[in-house]
Amino acid sequence: QVQLVESGGGLVQAGGSLRLSCAASGSISSINAMGWFRQAPGKQRELVATITGRSSTNYADSVKGRFTISRDNAKNTVYLQMNSLKPEDTAVYYCNAHTLVAAPTGRYEYDYWGQGTQVTVSS
Repeated sequence: QVQLVESGGGLVQAGGSLRLSCAASGSISSINAMGWFRQAPGKQRELVATITGRSSTNYADSVKGRFTISRDNAKNTVYLQMNSLKPEDTAVYYCNAHTLVAAPTGRYEYDYWGQGTQVTVSS
């Protein structure tokens, strides 16, 4: 089991910045990668950014150059620095932990999610 606690959302004007944090606890060693997803009203949840244990990163095209994902392994925490925010970035942001466990019976993958944090960007 992995528990994720997010913080850092809020209301900001267009062009502003926010930093989201996601603290992981529990079976940390099973985490293969972590990331941020978001879901706007009436839309499907979409990937924002991911980071692997070796700090390899991946970003959605819509946030490249504006958002930066990073991790502090000592604190078991992942961050999402969001700059130059736009109204279309408004959404609930969810932290994700993708776990991978190798067992004699096979490899098992499972995704854990945080409770979500609201980010609202006003124009």
